[in-house]
Amino acid sequence: MLTQLAVRNVVLIEALDLDFGRGLGVLTGETGAGKSILLDALGLVLGNRAETALVRSGAKQASVTASFEFAALPPALAETLEDAGVEIEPGEPLIIRRQVKADGGSKAFVNDQSASVGLLRNLAPILVELHGQHDDRGLVNPRGHRQLLDRFAGADTAKVARNWREWQRAAEALEEARAAIDAASAEQDLLLAHLAELTEIAPQAGEEARLAEQRAAMQKGERLAGDLEELRHIWEGSESPLSELRTAARRLDRIAGEHKLLAEALAALDRAILEGTEAEEKLEEAAEALVHDPAALDAAETRLFDLRALARKHRCEVDELPDKMREMRSQLDAIEGGEAQLDALRIAEREAFDAYEGAAVRLRKARKAAAKTLDKAVAAELAPLKLDAARFQTDVQPLPQEKWGPTGMDAVEFLIATNPGADFAPLNKIASGGELSRFILALKVALAEQGGAATMIFDEIDRGVGGAVASAIGERLARLASDGQVLVVTHSPQVAARGRVHYQIAKASSGTVTKTSVELLDAGGRQEEIARMLSGAEITPEARAQADRLLEGV
Repeated sequence: MLTQLAVRNVVLIEALDLDFGRGLGVLTGETGAGKSILLDALGLVLGNRAETALVRSGAKQASVTASFEFAALPPALAETLEDAGVEIEPGEPLIIRRQVKADGGSKAFVNDQSASVGLLRNLAPILVELHGQHDDRGLVNPRGHRQLLDRFAGADTAKVARNWREWQRAAEALEEARAAIDAASAEQDLLLAHLAELTEIAPQAGEEARLAEQRAAMQKGERLAGDLEELRHIWEGSESPLSELRTAARRLDRIAGEHKLLAEALAALDRAILEGTEAEEKLEEAAEALVHDPAALDAAETRLFDLRALARKHRCEVDELPDKMREMRSQLDAIEGGEAQLDALRIAEREAFDAYEGAAVRLRKARKAAAKTLDKAVAAELAPLKLDAARFQTDVQPLPQEKWGPTGMDAVEFLIATNPGADFAPLNKIASGGELSRFILALKVALAEQGGAATMIFDEIDRGVGGAVASAIGERLARLASDGQVLVVTHSPQVAARGRVHYQIAKASSGTVTKTSVELLDAGGRQEEIARMLSGAEITPEARAQADRLLEGV
């Protein structure tokens, strides 16, 4: 609830500090005393436009600070503050400050953190409900009617929202699968052609490296063929170096025993023959490895080039071609098995839709039943408020499917007809200012147990009425305030007498300076103010006696 309001240099208010509490607080004063200025000041911290005209003449800037306290932080308030990055500890007050400069521009702060005016506007409906002659928010705005009716009905809206999300997920999964299969089907012929081409060539992992190695070896053989042929002629035949060495070794073997050096010479010759034999074998192996086969070289080059061309075509490495084949087979398998998958997803989507529709239909029935109860409750409040010819109706209408959502399948709006036989229409379309305020009061009383903003403010809700109607308004305002905080700007002594606290707004002039002040009245001050409201400028003994009766009657 609103606990403190500090106003500095706003129009006629130089400095003002007010403390508020629970229950019904009334603000009274003569016409022109500045009651609207106080509401304009509060409007600044609620995000209203910062007009430079609000800055008191001669001052550099105006400022308004409002403090709100809560037994438990409302979830909507906690979420809004968290989204804005504003920290608040449990039990800590929420302090909003707004500054307006005389030369233009404004600043806003929430718990001493710089804040946007947009944040103040988001906080406003959570903190304060302001109902006046030209109310265009709160109960007048149809956007909130469905939620109010659901609270009144105690409806399980969470189940509908949960079923809605499940239906949306199932529908999205079905649509994604359908789109994927459609895209794959459109490429089916191309996939088949590519797969046939790859299957025909049958690429193997590591094949590119093997072919490249073979090709390089055969290309070397082609270059070395002449040299190898010449070497073959040198090493082959009876006159080859190795043959001559063997002949020499046989001759030396016959005389090697005659001298030690001959034996050593024979050993060296044997070693040379062994090395020569090994060289001969290596030459034979090299000749076989580097054999030049033009047909084999051409075949290796052709396959290597074909593999590399396919890799470029599919934008991958040659060794990745087998994976491409498996991927294409999987895509073709998905196309072939796609209908079975779609059937399963269609069933899941239908089941999710049926669950949502069933929950939404049950919610509609609960809304319609609650609407009748609410209509009767509001009707019972209208006659005492001098609206006995008016009728109230909670209109629950089905929405087209494209507008269904987590809140169900219905549009809800509060309608009224102010005259017998007249058609029902939205609240703000046909009700006058005074009628609208009283309709809102009747609705708030009927919806009292469903809660709302922390603080409710009614601005001159009793305009144009008096006597029994004013008493009925006062009684209902007091009932609303019994478990919360209600502030009312009033000209009615019957309403003022119901207040738990009473503030008098007065204007005084000294020379060319005019100031507005607000005073918290004690018991004697309340009697005198209510007597003034009853009799006018001259307060008579009869007016004081009547004021006493009004105060005693509550």
